[in-house]
Amino acid sequence: MSTDAFWDDADRHLVRYLPSFTPRIIERAAGSYVYDSDGNAILDFTSGQMSAVLGHAHPDIVRAVSESVASLDHVFSGMLSRPVVDLARRLSDVLPDPLTRTMLLTTGAESNEAALKMAKLATGRYEVVSFDRSWHGMTSGAASATFSAGRRGYGPMVPGNLTLPTPNAYRSPFRRPDGSYDWEAELDYGFAAVDAQSTGSLAACIVEPILSSGGIIELPPGYLAELKRRCDERGMLLILDEAQTGMGRTGHLFAFERDGVVPDILTLSKTLGAGLPVAAVVTSDAIEQACHERGFLFYTTHVSDPLAAVVANTVLDVIARDGLVERAAKLGEQLSERLHGLQDRYDVVGDVRGRGLMQGVELVTDKATRAPADALGSAVTAACLERGLHMNIVQLPGMGGIFRIAPPLTISEADLHTGLDILADAIAAATR
Repeated sequence: MSTDAFWDDADRHLVRYLPSFTPRIIERAAGSYVYDSDGNAILDFTSGQMSAVLGHAHPDIVRAVSESVASLDHVFSGMLSRPVVDLARRLSDVLPDPLTRTMLLTTGAESNEAALKMAKLATGRYEVVSFDRSWHGMTSGAASATFSAGRRGYGPMVPGNLTLPTPNAYRSPFRRPDGSYDWEAELDYGFAAVDAQSTGSLAACIVEPILSSGGIIELPPGYLAELKRRCDERGMLLILDEAQTGMGRTGHLFAFERDGVVPDILTLSKTLGAGLPVAAVVTSDAIEQACHERGFLFYTTHVSDPLAAVVANTVLDVIARDGLVERAAKLGEQLSERLHGLQDRYDVVGDVRGRGLMQGVELVTDKATRAPADALGSAVTAACLERGLHMNIVQLPGMGGIFRIAPPLTISEADLHTGLDILADAIAAATR
């Protein structure tokens, strides 16, 4: 099929779920690169959809999937297989107490949906708190807890969804006399609003340790512990959505480990499957028992699929064997140093944030006013692609100048620095 015919068929037959598609036809992928129909290698600085932590076509994943498909990939949802139970035990082993119980699913939205249902059933309440720039998925409950996009035109959301202000240190109006960010005052303000709006039925708070679609917003040190304390005061469960931050990306196996705070429910997806559809909900014996006694039902076609478990087990194997958590921390230091160098060098680079191999760059038109630079973000993205680097900007109004950088944990140092050289060149070209 010719290139023109491909794009004609795409225009005629695909549902457009994004404003636009990347103007390349992708034919294959390997390691840290994808390759288009003209044979051009494109360095993948987003790990696919922030998922392929082992890169593309990792030999261990290819082998595991091939063997599983040939022997045991899918069974009736009421049946169990050894890979599923092995995965549940292994997650219990690598997670702190009391996270001991796992349900294996396929997508991040699905795992957040299940977590929210568990929280509501276990507490007997229904109100859910999330950040006002959150993204937790597109299914009904997860979408109702998503405030960064997708709320208009679809009718009523699930009742009882409330917001906290996103702790954006770069743009928050909450400041101490010396101008530093006052997240404690912001959290006081947020919970005062939550308490005023609540009907007395607070069930859960669901947050990402680093908001991704919200603009790579990292929770300040101390924030998560204080959030957990306030949830406990109100009888709420804390759900951490580690779809993108889990499995070593931040320099810890799980991002919450930096803060020493254990959630009541943990959701994993994206990185757990290394680019394949795998997700999980992990919780405590007590919460699982309460849900079981009250008839918890989350019966899906692919719950406890052996193939998904085999993939997740392989991801855990490779991360441990190859020291990828430590590698993400080491490469993350190099990434941060280079990005801060760009901030010093270019007036349009307003902020650098994140940790490990999950970092963000916010472009502005002016460092003094911090005015968003949507058009510049699009121009830099296009310039990067022309030079062989795939970059992702947050495609939300007023946030089009925020880049999300999340390469595979297996990326070579040389490729990491090649990508950063291209980014620097693209910024220079777009601002000339």
